[in-house]
Amino acid sequence: MSRLLPLVLILLSFQQHFSQVSADTLRVGFTKAPPFIIQEDGLLEGINIWLWKQVADDLNLNYELVQLDFADMLDSLKQGKLDVSINPLTITGERSKEMEFTHSFFASHSTIAVAQKSSLQRVKHFFGAFFHINFLRGFLLLLIMLLFFGLITWLAEHKGNPEHFRPGWRGIWDGLWWSMVTLSTVGYGDKAPKTRMGKIAALGLMFSGLLFVSGLTASIASSLTVNQLANSTEDFSSFKKRRVGTVKRSEADAFLKSHFFRDVSLYKGVLPGLQDLSDHKIDGFIYDEPILQYRIRKDSSLNKVELLPMKFDVQFYAFGIKKDSVLLEQAISQRILEIIETQEWEVVLSEFGLTEL
Repeated sequence: MSRLLPLVLILLSFQQHFSQVSADTLRVGFTKAPPFIIQEDGLLEGINIWLWKQVADDLNLNYELVQLDFADMLDSLKQGKLDVSINPLTITGERSKEMEFTHSFFASHSTIAVAQKSSLQRVKHFFGAFFHINFLRGFLLLLIMLLFFGLITWLAEHKGNPEHFRPGWRGIWDGLWWSMVTLSTVGYGDKAPKTRMGKIAALGLMFSGLLFVSGLTASIASSLTVNQLANSTEDFSSFKKRRVGTVKRSEADAFLKSHFFRDVSLYKGVLPGLQDLSDHKIDGFIYDEPILQYRIRKDSSLNKVELLPMKFDVQFYAFGIKKDSVLLEQAISQRILEIIETQEWEVVLSEFGLTEL
């Protein structure tokens, strides 16, 4: 009996403390983060709103909602001015030093949003490939080969075939013209070698031309590809040297700092950053993929913004709880676990177009 006494006292203490917590009015902070927290026409909805209401009703929690900017919400929670944050907060070691976290209810990752290139930019990038060093080098070699065979043919033909290969500088042009027509397989027939040496030179041009043109085609394709990659926004490393944006004090903000991004603009929310991206004031906006995806899909003003097929910085979302409120955190975590194991949770996620990783 004496061994059971400490356990009974602990249970009574937990019940007394939790009853007191339930009776008090919790200050619950939030900021808009569709599809997790959606605020339209004064009404609140979204995945986190639904989840919190389920938890609060089941635990009989009294609460008041307090809307703040993301950074202010984090500060208020760390300072104990808020009891709970129902935003999808990423669980990190640094944050865990200053707040408690409930059990994770969703796993996601970061991605990059970019503004679509205009038709003029795409045309500019395409023609820019023709000034790439690979193309210019191939073009120079082609010109040298045409001059070489044109000159040899002229030397062999200008005496015995002056009507096709004239003497002097004009004859050299005749040789160049003939080599270009022959190599391109146009075959006008206005000029043709008649001597044995001229025909041997023509054979050399045709056989070497076949090999060279194949190589030149590959070189042009290579220059187009290299130029496309150089101007593509789909290279993660290239964004370290570009102007990018994210939400201030978010996990994405910490990620960019730890990965040495040089030019980062910080915003109070997702929408201002995406609007600057659409106006080409920044080159990319890096943030949580489900939030970016939902915002772009729902906002018609962002129809020129798209997400790159990149997934990095895996994150686990949870509610934030004021530091040392362990009993409250445990009660909420237990209820979250019970809810996310139900079929109803899957239905709620699908309604907002989300799936777990």
